[in-house]
Amino acid sequence: MQPGNAAFSIIILCIAAILAVSAGCTGPAPQQPPPPTITPVPSPDCHCPALIFKDPEFAFELERTLAATYAGEADIGECLATASRIKEGDFESWYSEWKKTADHFRAEGDASLALGHTVTAREAYYRAATYYRTAEFFLHGNPSDPRIVETWGKSRKAFRDALALDTVPYEIVAIPYGDTTLPGYLYKVDNSGKARPLLIVQTGFDGCQEELHPYAMAGIRRGYTVLTFEGPGQGEVIRVQHLPFRADWENVITPVVDYAVSRPDVDRDRIALWGISLGGYLAPRGAAYEPRISALVADAGTYDVGMDLLKGMKKGGGPTANMTEKELQEWLLTDPAVFNNEIRQAMAKDTGTRWLNENGMYVFNAPSPALFWAKWMDMTMEGSAEKIRCPTLVTAGATDHFDPGAIQAQALYDHLTCEKDLMIYSNEYGAGTHCQLGAFGQSFAGKFDWLDERLAVSG
Repeated sequence: MQPGNAAFSIIILCIAAILAVSAGCTGPAPQQPPPPTITPVPSPDCHCPALIFKDPEFAFELERTLAATYAGEADIGECLATASRIKEGDFESWYSEWKKTADHFRAEGDASLALGHTVTAREAYYRAATYYRTAEFFLHGNPSDPRIVETWGKSRKAFRDALALDTVPYEIVAIPYGDTTLPGYLYKVDNSGKARPLLIVQTGFDGCQEELHPYAMAGIRRGYTVLTFEGPGQGEVIRVQHLPFRADWENVITPVVDYAVSRPDVDRDRIALWGISLGGYLAPRGAAYEPRISALVADAGTYDVGMDLLKGMKKGGGPTANMTEKELQEWLLTDPAVFNNEIRQAMAKDTGTRWLNENGMYVFNAPSPALFWAKWMDMTMEGSAEKIRCPTLVTAGATDHFDPGAIQAQALYDHLTCEKDLMIYSNEYGAGTHCQLGAFGQSFAGKFDWLDERLAVSG
């Protein structure tokens, strides 16, 4: 899920250094200066507790997994014991240790189920699903690695086995999308068939919809029917259907809403959309062109990916300091070797830079860092933010290392012309992190209360 506004501050300075030597990028130049030697910029302080890891990327992903304890889908001791066996910054070690833990609790669940202990089995399956998902996280450097689909599949299987033992009514749904379908879960308050307000929740840059289960459970407790789904670039859709991200997310949201309003148990006049991490761009983009959305949560708000790249370029100085976003994107589309070589060198020395680019190339189906960044730059709310008509909540974390200073969130908020609110979470009690991971109590209190008031839900 993080997954979302990406580790801009890691890569921006590297890009700036590269761009600073790219004289005449928008046209031929008689001679290019030699490529620079980039000293990788350390990953930014993510304000994650240094429980086990000093590496910021590993520390954040551990905190993300620990966050699942809020919903009983991980346990603190299990997470810390697993993390203590992992070699710092080693992706293979990360995979093997989390996989070992997941296998253990999958087997524990099976044993409990065989003895008729369904509650124990259900709880073990939920935890195993989380641990398999965590294990798979850093595998995307080799898109053909069979462990990606295998481990993801084990996570989904464990999750669905847990759902089958749960008491919450749900449906596994297939949402028509072009000539295929998008996978989804519909969670219900009860089986009465009563038309209730609908909350659509979607993930972002690196998430799977099973990770949204805590959001869904918080929603049904408040009286919402909740629909989660995966679109291009996410979960099953990238791993099995091989459909990469698309910037025009309105072409994803509209089919999802079409499906929702076809159901008699959905109140079509009360449909909310909540986008998490990069979903803080995707959901607003969809809502801008979908008038049936009644309320929107951009969590955390993202306005324009290229805006951050451009700022980094200007900081780097040199002959490309006055390049426009369009010129930068056009240059990246030429797949410049100097860019790719230097980024790959930085990837070899910095965990956050490596993960960001490996996952980006995977979910955008891009063969190089330059082409990944060029495709990602299509994600902009410029000219679209003003089209949103429904009440909108933009959120940010005061210490979110993916959007330092809440610059992206503030930019989105500033360009909105609809009823709007900006909610910045303090880190006084640990809620200042990206999407308030690790502080679900505070997160759900503020965001759901805002939604309840807009959709007249008494949760």
